[in-house]
Amino acid sequence: MNRPIRAFPHFCFRLASIVCMAIGLLAVMPARPALAAINTDLSYVDPASARFTRFKAFVDQALNGSPGYDFKAIDAVYAWRITNNAAYCNLAVSKVEAQVATAEAEIAAGRRPAVAADSYLEVGVMIRDVAITYDWCAAFTTGSQRTRWAAYAEQAIWNIWNYQQARWGSVTFPWSGWSVNDPGNNYHFSFLEATMYWALASNSATWRNFIVNQKFPALQQYYANLPGGGSGEGTGYGLAQGRLFEIYRIWRDATGTDLSASNVHLDDSLDYWIHATVPTLDRVAPIGDQSRVSYPQLWDYHRNVQLQAHAMGHDSAGRARAQWWLSSISIPQMTSGFNFRNDLLSPAIGGAPPTVLHHHATGPGHLFARSDWSSSAMWLSFVAGRYNQSHAHKDQGAFSLFQGDFLAVTENVFSRSGIQQGSDVHNVVRFVSGGQPVLQREGTTSTMVVTQGAGGAIEVDANLTPSFAGNAAVTNWRRQLSFANRALRVRDTFVKGAGVEAMFQVNTPVIPVVSGRSARAGNLTITVVSPADATLSVLEWRGVDPAEFTRGYRLDVRGSGAEFVVDFSTGDSVFGNSFE
Repeated sequence: MNRPIRAFPHFCFRLASIVCMAIGLLAVMPARPALAAINTDLSYVDPASARFTRFKAFVDQALNGSPGYDFKAIDAVYAWRITNNAAYCNLAVSKVEAQVATAEAEIAAGRRPAVAADSYLEVGVMIRDVAITYDWCAAFTTGSQRTRWAAYAEQAIWNIWNYQQARWGSVTFPWSGWSVNDPGNNYHFSFLEATMYWALASNSATWRNFIVNQKFPALQQYYANLPGGGSGEGTGYGLAQGRLFEIYRIWRDATGTDLSASNVHLDDSLDYWIHATVPTLDRVAPIGDQSRVSYPQLWDYHRNVQLQAHAMGHDSAGRARAQWWLSSISIPQMTSGFNFRNDLLSPAIGGAPPTVLHHHATGPGHLFARSDWSSSAMWLSFVAGRYNQSHAHKDQGAFSLFQGDFLAVTENVFSRSGIQQGSDVHNVVRFVSGGQPVLQREGTTSTMVVTQGAGGAIEVDANLTPSFAGNAAVTNWRRQLSFANRALRVRDTFVKGAGVEAMFQVNTPVIPVVSGRSARAGNLTITVVSPADATLSVLEWRGVDPAEFTRGYRLDVRGSGAEFVVDFSTGDSVFGNSFE
């Protein structure tokens, strides 16, 4: 894998000699029949269904010269496999040929091709197009095309895993190697996807052995340590796990090996996304970066991650719950053409809703709870766990509340960037030293213990001290939550260094109107129980940065002592003895 690579005529870039010899033979071999090494099972597709008709129309649009946004060769290849219409394979071949020819021109000019852009982020979808067309549409390709395509794919994949020696043509293009050894990062899925598809399509023992012996075991070990489902990257970038679950499915169909069966992460993810969805079934918990859109509205990508998990799920009851979710959410089918192929996985309408009212994903440290399964339920999310991904936030100890709409939620959802990571935009205790916030530190692990009571009530005890990693400014912070009867009590105790100020903060979509030690923000009433000398003030985020924040407010609670106790309620909340 790390040997120097040497030249081969036309486009073999400097591949290892054995690989070059194999590719050279392709030029004189007849095209292989359509029996695929990428043996994806498409028996789930009903050619008479409305979903397939819609998908085929999207492909036909490209066939007629007007491809829709993000149309891929794989779409045409799937259409060919299902209909046996040769025009679709010809379309896929022309699209892949354009990709490779454009790359060749860039390389000849001494530049990197597009497949290397943004630290090879798109290598998965680009090489997947090459691989599946090379394999399924083999009879529609020429020997010289296959030689060139193979060399291009080989070099792209070699460059991923040998990033310090990466090269195109005669020019070296080393890159950072971002996430090549991090199975929890969304880039890593792209790298695995490219390597897996090409290993299958080319029947490369080198790449197959590499992923089987090195990359897949590391992947399985990582997700064995992420019970409860979900992602350390949060609910934005965590949607990329739809790609991970698809990798599991393609590999299982091709080899008979189910990588997901070695741990509970995929099955748990079915429930993770159900519980992470608010009661109105149109939004999700906004945890971590939300870079596509800041506001966490359900969209195609949420549907896809659940479709892919449902297709691979091992627990029939969990799959039934996912089927209910897929049938009930505000996105009952994909809305964009480039996602229509994935929507072919959609199960029949039906399934069974959950009965459990909370879900604790202990791996990433995310908790979701609700008062009931009606659309008018009160819903809570809370974060206390591993903080080890760059797309995660300094939000250990943060909570959100929802009833009909977000009552308390991170201000990040009202930012234009969606990547406001600081503690100041989250519902936490903010510690300030020398006029600057005391920062939570990446690479730390907070803990929470969840105790279930009667009627769905829960008690949460979180130790958030580790998030400050021994910083003398904050030597202890413990947050306890009591959630029952559509009401929430938050109790914070802490020990801070000299000169450090502690402020309890809660971000709201509606301006809080302060009256003594209480405030009303829309339907939410916020009451400070402790400290007795608490003072409340309101910050408007547009006044902080009107170019970044579109709306939203923060209520700050200050006071003496080392404790905050704050109650949150709506008109139908009932504070019971569980809070006393």
